[in-house]
Amino acid sequence: MRTLLRGGRVIDPATGFDGPADVLVSDGVVTAVGTGLTAEPGDVDIDVTGLVVGPGFIDLHSHVHTIAGQRLQAMDGVTTALDLEAGLMPIERAYAEAAAAGRPLHYGFSASWGAARAQVLAGIEPDANIDSGLAVLGNPVWQRSSSPKELAAWLSLVDGELAAGALGVGVLLGYAPDTDPGEFLALARLAKEAGAPTYTHVRELVEVNPETPVDGSAEIAIVAAETGAAMHHCHVNSTSGHQIERVLAALEAGRSAGSRVTVEAYPYGAGSTGIGAAFLSPERLKMKGLSPSSVIMLESGERIADEGRLLQVRVEDPGAPCILEFLDESSPHDLGLLHQALAFPDAIVASDALPVYWKNGTSESIEWPLPPGGATHPRTSGTYAKTLRLMVRESKAWTWLEAFRRCSYLPARVLDEVAPGALAKGRLNVGADADIVVLDPNAITDAATYFDPTRPSVGVRHLFVSGVPVVTDGNLRTDAFPGKPLRGEPR
Repeated sequence: MRTLLRGGRVIDPATGFDGPADVLVSDGVVTAVGTGLTAEPGDVDIDVTGLVVGPGFIDLHSHVHTIAGQRLQAMDGVTTALDLEAGLMPIERAYAEAAAAGRPLHYGFSASWGAARAQVLAGIEPDANIDSGLAVLGNPVWQRSSSPKELAAWLSLVDGELAAGALGVGVLLGYAPDTDPGEFLALARLAKEAGAPTYTHVRELVEVNPETPVDGSAEIAIVAAETGAAMHHCHVNSTSGHQIERVLAALEAGRSAGSRVTVEAYPYGAGSTGIGAAFLSPERLKMKGLSPSSVIMLESGERIADEGRLLQVRVEDPGAPCILEFLDESSPHDLGLLHQALAFPDAIVASDALPVYWKNGTSESIEWPLPPGGATHPRTSGTYAKTLRLMVRESKAWTWLEAFRRCSYLPARVLDEVAPGALAKGRLNVGADADIVVLDPNAITDAATYFDPTRPSVGVRHLFVSGVPVVTDGNLRTDAFPGKPLRGEPR
């Protein structure tokens, strides 16, 4: 079946085209782009006059791993949701379980540095599950430096995952911030040899912890320069906080000198992780200028009252998801810092989306609308619509062409070397994958809040994944599961 999207404003960040055109889709591929295209009998003919038509958003940093979470992301304009910062292990199990459950969006995973280290250093067998992965984050046994034998062992595990189709290596360095910098260097050399990127949650900044083995953001540029590896700096907004100007200047200097470093950001002043994370200890919060009251438990809504309560929940349930407020979104100054992170040249938009958790202990639902009471971070539901509202509609810092370059084209290019299947994504010319978002440029906005985080974004009128409609006339199609795996191809 063919689909004709007629009369829209078409954006193709690959060619720089921005103008009126029709788009014809057949068998999951864009087959024609131009004016005056006509439908044939049996075609689906959709009038998209007044709407913007572009390549679907590619999220390099999504931990949702569920139908429920992917549906929220679909309503936010996402067509490909990849877990690259943390990754899952074993990779074959991760892909097999996603395929068996069905996915509305394309999916993929990196090799998990954390899981490989936990297996070798702590004897924890990985199960390709984000919840058990969150629980491991608070275990100090795997957070130490490795012996030469241990280093060789977990590097071998990572190499095996890359050979099995991982999309690079996810490095949660900020969760083991005192490890020997030589280990990160060795990992980057392995990644370079494999032709695979790394996706790093950097260790702490020197302003936060003067005793850190190396400044987190400086380290990634130095290691990229030394090894030639392609290295991606995850959520620079949250790891940099009030030091964002210094960090961005250092990254730009490194890139200008030839370091292959890409950067991502999301438009929120609070992050989310497991309560047992190393950087949420009372002493490390103080280093950041934060307090226990900056932490809110995601499932219960409890704001941590004091240091004693923080220590208690870290021991009782280290994997419990929480929110950490690192910037004050009501402050013009702090909002300016968020804007700087998004406006940084070639910064990629990525959500760091989390699963939705219900009080009955589940994180999955095939109901739509989702059952009430689900807890998550609003970035799961609203990252892209909020970014478009802030950067295009309100501040006019970006054109629509630039917005699609940041949300679709640039993230796909991060993957080109490791996954040739990405070459046809992030673009809207003939031969491109028919992963398409159609949005109302005057209405697109986020609706999720910290207190009501599962409200879907507004303004995505149509969404196609491999040419299959997932959103039609602003309504989610509950029968649509066209998501396919995006896998790495080892050298």
